[in-house]
Amino acid sequence: MSMATTDTPKSGTKFDAEAFAMNVARAMESGGKALAAYLKPRESGEVQDRPPAELAEVVRTFTSVAEYWLSDTSRSSDLQTKLAKDYLDLWGSAVRRMAGQDAQPAIAPSPRDKRFADPEWKSNQFFDFVMQLYLLTTKWAQELVRDAEGLDPQTRRKAEFYVQQVINALSPSNFVLTNPEVLRETVASSGENLARGLKMLAEDIAAGKGMLKIRQSDPDNLVVGVNMATTPGKVIYQNEIMQLIQYAPTTEKVLRTPLLIVPPWINKFYILDLKPEKSYIKWCVDQGITVFVISWVNPDKRLGNKSWEAYMKEGPLTAMDVIEKVTGEMKVHTAGYCVGGTMLATTLAWLAEKRRQRVSSATFFAAQIDFTHAGDLLVFVDEEQVSALEQDMKAAGVLEGSKMAMAFNMLRSNDLIWSYVISNYLKGQQPGAFDLLHWNSDATRMTAANHSYYLRNCYLENRLSTGTMVLDNTLLDLSKVKVPVYNLATREDHIAPAESVLYGSQFFGGPVKYVLSGSGHIAGVVNPPASNKYQYWTNDNVKDISIAQWMKGAVEHKGSWWPDWRQWLGELDPEEIPARAVGSEAFPPIEDAPGSYVRVRA
Repeated sequence: MSMATTDTPKSGTKFDAEAFAMNVARAMESGGKALAAYLKPRESGEVQDRPPAELAEVVRTFTSVAEYWLSDTSRSSDLQTKLAKDYLDLWGSAVRRMAGQDAQPAIAPSPRDKRFADPEWKSNQFFDFVMQLYLLTTKWAQELVRDAEGLDPQTRRKAEFYVQQVINALSPSNFVLTNPEVLRETVASSGENLARGLKMLAEDIAAGKGMLKIRQSDPDNLVVGVNMATTPGKVIYQNEIMQLIQYAPTTEKVLRTPLLIVPPWINKFYILDLKPEKSYIKWCVDQGITVFVISWVNPDKRLGNKSWEAYMKEGPLTAMDVIEKVTGEMKVHTAGYCVGGTMLATTLAWLAEKRRQRVSSATFFAAQIDFTHAGDLLVFVDEEQVSALEQDMKAAGVLEGSKMAMAFNMLRSNDLIWSYVISNYLKGQQPGAFDLLHWNSDATRMTAANHSYYLRNCYLENRLSTGTMVLDNTLLDLSKVKVPVYNLATREDHIAPAESVLYGSQFFGGPVKYVLSGSGHIAGVVNPPASNKYQYWTNDNVKDISIAQWMKGAVEHKGSWWPDWRQWLGELDPEEIPARAVGSEAFPPIEDAPGSYVRVRA
């Protein structure tokens, strides 16, 4: 009796029915383990299943769309007729092709759609028919939402998003028998791929404690502080909210004014300190900048009442005080990434209202201070959804990182969910070690008080830019922020769209340099000069202009924006001094960077 091997057979290997039967048995065994891993926390009461709050939103949204089409008999009849005609055209094309005639496809996938890149989607008549059937149905479903009249913008936005999620989930590429690549692999390996895939599925459900936690990279080959976040430095201060890291100098002289980086707490700070060749932090240190970085705590229920005000006071404001005592400098350059940038903007406005001069400049990386043109995350934000989320957070004290991570992944579900379902669980391929995806899966929790304030004051009510945000009993006014601003947006950003960042530039009271980088929310920011990738655009005009108009007058520059930013910083404050030691007598090093807070996993 032959045994199934654990190696993937080479292309052309003869199908082994006996090995296939054994591999199917192994797959079924792993399926049982996956089910057990799913049920165990529910039986113990650790996980209590209940219909997700989002389900009510989905039903309500689809009902609004359906009411438009079903309220008029002729309208719904036209809708059915259109779909039937598309199906008949496809059937006619398929029949002509079966008869050996040339036939134009009824519909073709986008050249950028990686799901249908395999040649057999076109060369094999069965797979070609299934693909076109799916694409026609997809087109019809999207038009269903697009052409529904009378929907308010938020309902239409949600409907488009929910329809896209259903469409992506039902793609024929997600199933063994309708994916030519997976089917070939199954035959070639006599089902070994399915056995490996189901084993990984069971492991991932167990790792998620009853919920599927899709692995996006090999966790064994990537360790924070070993393969990532390795720039030498020390934690010199810590409180309940953050650890403050100071990095060791690599140049004989440094700029007199140090740099404080305020990263998002939605993700961990080491996105700016991945591998050394990608590290923005290391690059800044090598450019002669004394770098301090906040490493936010991964909070638990005990910290649930820590508010936006607490994060500001115990985060950037405390960091500025520590930096002054360590370096002797009353002012710092600042940089804020994503929601860290929003926090930085509120801090600047608060300082301006208090007439405290603590900041020399502010740099924003893909950060929004106005939410009129906010990104795809708006689909999750309206009064009903925020209220439901607040109820969940009130009980838990925090928003679990897995929920936020899933929301981000759903914005690009084909790339960040379904591609891994196919490669991991259908092809049985272990993902490689990829630092960016490892960081992406290293989720963090958010305190209930802080997250609720953010959603309501920024996304729902847009209070910061309109001058109605109250923080620490202080009314914030961005027009009083006079420090020079370097405002970086990224062209393909779905979270902080370039239009939104550009529009927000006009609310500051001082000079603003708006820069648009190629690529998206991460790659457009983390783009080291040595990689020679992408480009950035500059244009001095930032007021009363759309991004399309701004681009017409913009100058394109090849490569990374980092050197442009360093030149801007140097022109503001060129004075240099001998490189500083890390820490001081009053603030001796506590532990090596990247510290212990960043190692806590959700």
